[in-house]
Amino acid sequence: VVKAAVIGIPDPKWGESVLAAVVLRPAASADDAALDAHCRDRIAGYKRPRTYQFMEVLPRVPSTNKVDKRALRAPFWQGQGRQVS
Repeated sequence: VVKAAVIGIPDPKWGESVLAAVVLRPAASADDAALDAHCRDRIAGYKRPRTYQFMEVLPRVPSTNKVDKRALRAPFWQGQGRQVS
């Protein structure tokens, strides 16, 4: 993993669940099970991502070069009655 960002996405049971957006190193491979096994030993259960999304690049805010979490969250919260900013 080169970079990762964690966001909350809608969950019908809990309201929100944790998703990790992950960028892998070039020519590297990983799957949900491998990342979950890695996180299981290091992160408390309620903090551990339930879903992993593999991406080529993470969106950035041009002015600060920080990860644009609004852009990451937008597709998941579109059409939901409640929005997270």
